[in-house]
Amino acid sequence: MSWVITVPFGKELDGEKAVKIRKSIRWNTLRITALGFLSVIFLGGVLLYLPVSNTKPIAFIDAMFTSVTSVCVTGLVTITPAAQFTLFGKVVLLLLIQIGGLGVIACAALFFLLLQKRLELRERILLKEAYGARTLGGTVGLVKRVLAGTLIVEAFGAALYAVQFVPEYGLIRGLWYSVFHSVSAFCNAGIDILGDSSLTDYAVNPMINLTTILLIIVSGIGFTVWFDVVENIKKMILGEIPCKWWFRRLRLHSKLAILTTLLLIAGGTVFIFAAEWKNPATIGRMDTGQKLLASLFQSVTTRTAGFCTFSQSAMHEETKLFCAILMFIGGSPGGTAGGVKTTTFAMLFLVCLTFVRGGNDTECLGRRISVANFRTGFCVVMVALAVFVSGVIAILVIEPDSAAMIDVLYETASAVGTVGLTAELTPKLCRASQVVLMVLMYMGRLGPLTLVLTFAGKSHPRDGVRSLPKEQIMVG
Repeated sequence: MSWVITVPFGKELDGEKAVKIRKSIRWNTLRITALGFLSVIFLGGVLLYLPVSNTKPIAFIDAMFTSVTSVCVTGLVTITPAAQFTLFGKVVLLLLIQIGGLGVIACAALFFLLLQKRLELRERILLKEAYGARTLGGTVGLVKRVLAGTLIVEAFGAALYAVQFVPEYGLIRGLWYSVFHSVSAFCNAGIDILGDSSLTDYAVNPMINLTTILLIIVSGIGFTVWFDVVENIKKMILGEIPCKWWFRRLRLHSKLAILTTLLLIAGGTVFIFAAEWKNPATIGRMDTGQKLLASLFQSVTTRTAGFCTFSQSAMHEETKLFCAILMFIGGSPGGTAGGVKTTTFAMLFLVCLTFVRGGNDTECLGRRISVANFRTGFCVVMVALAVFVSGVIAILVIEPDSAAMIDVLYETASAVGTVGLTAELTPKLCRASQVVLMVLMYMGRLGPLTLVLTFAGKSHPRDGVRSLPKEQIMVG
């Protein structure tokens, strides 16, 4: 199947030239994304270092660490934001979190739209690649829907938070806290300005817990799933499809993201509930309903959110290991979550299941997953695993006696998955280890596939030309 690219000068290219142009555009898009995040991080670090941003002097590396954790929507901190930053500093934090959650390219597009400037072909292609859109047409409309949806959901979350925060802190302060934590939860940042204990004071508060859970799940499921679900709901309301078909008519990606998310949340809740049942330092002293709520919150927040309602360092080692696995998997593509993504995990599981059953084609819900799709997913997991293991080893080498391996593993998984949950280790690490975490957070925010394609360079000119003889090797 041949396809055509229209270049800015009005000429049309097809075939091999079109493929080369497409690869070059994608490569440049990845580079722009990587450099864009670095630029915002550096600018944010400088702003957070200014005296106007701080109630007391701050080391530049702490300011940079906070900027990295905000833009990479992680949540690991070396200082306490509530006590360290002034109102100006907290506003800077909020902006960094919002930019990091939406993405640099989307925020740049918003800037152009606010100035009422027409986006050129280059910007439209960047947006298409950034959001994984199937066609170039309607890209601006897609960004507008993403921005509008984000503002609506964050406003709804802030209104729910205000039910608790306004009576507790007063109108102005309560509204400010509501807006900040709604943005932080939606962007999966996990940064709070309540104190030094995250949401532990609200461990049994249904309003705070359920609002945070809702924001994390909605944003972590991915924008593409949003629009797919909304489109099918509209068709159902208009009578174009029967109500019982609404899920069946969704794209395979949406079905897989929704089902995998629900299974991971349910499985995580059950495991944490059982493992921490008698642990008095976590949920052991709660009643059954409160234990279930706290376990559900912990299962959801490991999907790259970073808020916590009980001590992470006090969990049993098996619970820490299980939560680290959930953090490594992360949320779904096309949203604010990190990790290797739910759909990647589900696809690789299905490939293994197919092999065990002796099948050839990987099938899922009446569809066949391509080999190229599997290769991409396998590459994502292997690169993420390599980054994760390298981070663990680096910190263990730097901190040979001051940190338990399970805590280092937990902290590293939190950084790579851009989660932000901490076993209270990050502030205790030396500067070199904190720099390692900063690098891991940046890599995790870019994503394994983006990372590889960005720094690996353009495809080799002889790709797809050579045909070598096949030969098998022994495995297993």
